[in-house]
Amino acid sequence: MDYVIAVDIGTTSTKALAFGLRGQVLAEHRISYSIISPLPAYSEQDPEVLFDAVVNAIREVSQMMDKSSIKGSVLGVSFSSAMHGLLAVDKEGKPLSNCIIWADTRSERFATQLKGTALGHDIYLKTGTPIHPMSPLCKLGWMKENRTDIFDSAHKFISIKEYVFFKLFGRYLIDVSIASATGLLETDKQQWYGPALSLVGISSDQLSALVPITYTLRGLDVYYANLMQLPADLPFIIGGSDGCLANIGAQATRPGVASVTIGTSGAIRVVSAKPARDAKERIFSYVISADMFVLGGAVNNGGNILQWFQEGFISSDGQALEEAIPLLTKKAASVAPGANGLVFLPYLSGERAPHWDAKAKGVFFGVQMQHTQAHFIRAMMEGILFGLYSVGKALEDTSGPIDRIFVSGGFAKSEDWIQMLADVFNKHVLVRKTVESSAMGAAIVGMNALQIIEGFELYNDQDVTISSFVPKPANHAVYIENFKLFERLYTKLKDEF
Repeated sequence: MDYVIAVDIGTTSTKALAFGLRGQVLAEHRISYSIISPLPAYSEQDPEVLFDAVVNAIREVSQMMDKSSIKGSVLGVSFSSAMHGLLAVDKEGKPLSNCIIWADTRSERFATQLKGTALGHDIYLKTGTPIHPMSPLCKLGWMKENRTDIFDSAHKFISIKEYVFFKLFGRYLIDVSIASATGLLETDKQQWYGPALSLVGISSDQLSALVPITYTLRGLDVYYANLMQLPADLPFIIGGSDGCLANIGAQATRPGVASVTIGTSGAIRVVSAKPARDAKERIFSYVISADMFVLGGAVNNGGNILQWFQEGFISSDGQALEEAIPLLTKKAASVAPGANGLVFLPYLSGERAPHWDAKAKGVFFGVQMQHTQAHFIRAMMEGILFGLYSVGKALEDTSGPIDRIFVSGGFAKSEDWIQMLADVFNKHVLVRKTVESSAMGAAIVGMNALQIIEGFELYNDQDVTISSFVPKPANHAVYIENFKLFERLYTKLKDEF
């Protein structure tokens, strides 16, 4: 049985999975790492740690497949990666900085000054990336103003996936999917946008060469080929961003079909044949290919909220979050929808869509004597979903109605939380066999690049849907009342943040 290895470079871990050519997972290995926060608002990662995680995860999966009873060959390695990272390197390709990741908000001042201006609105309209500290555009603006030593010495400004491919192949390449999330790419023309580059004082020569997500390289560095136990001429497919690939992996690519992911953060996305813009700048518009665009919005706060609560307020005995989520959600299910009037604004890490407000804070509202730990957990889970629902409403305003939702991410293992999602959105929700949709998307892109399949569809709904959830109208009515309060609270507290 031949297979493709998909590598997903994430916020808290890198995963490598071997996928059979019908999408079945044959082997997987995960390597976790931490976020470095030397100062408040700083979120960084050591690029060497992430590169080692990529190499070691691939090696482990290669060894698993070699030792397994499955007889077949690896046909290629394809990649997914988190968006919005920024890393400065010198002429030798050595890092001058850590990788500043999406969660970093140090450029909040630069973003605030740009947002709402004619130039800021123009950059949003051209690039499809909302003005926010997450974007490399704003990170570059901060670096130019605050770390001139690094900024002036930098040969290239790249993301972590570009760093991995440079070390493996000696070339600076960026796929259009990752590039479209930088705030520097004119998505209609799929070329670097001059006014955005001029704003932060860089040239296109300081950025990587743009390539499609199916771009394929051979000629792997021999040292790393031996380390990963792979042939040096094995095809490596550059792949795309985790967000765009999540929709491909969930096969949520048709009109009216959305993909919802909740991992560390969360997102809701749809696929469109053309880019879209929101006059209120609430959603993003990223590129898959010349005729496929991902529209949607990411929220900063997802599973990290439950992790914060678990680590700070529950004796967990070192239990991993993925193991704890079912226990937490079971506690939440012991109380009725609406958490007895307790409403939570989940902005512990500020917020991206739809507010794009790095100053937003977390709030529990309506706390009374009758509220227990279970009420607080349920209010947090509902608050996370309310944040996604507000993005979903903006998405429907811009791109049309959503009929059904496919889910992925760690939360997809919790039936209670998925039912909450169906009830909040009042829509039919389906779960796929694999919740690792970004990795699955990378595998599908790899199969397309290798001409194993045409397009980006690998299977139909009946083949891979393992469960479905129908909304309960009575629960939806309760949630809508709390959601209205949720929206009013943000509006009233915005200036206080």
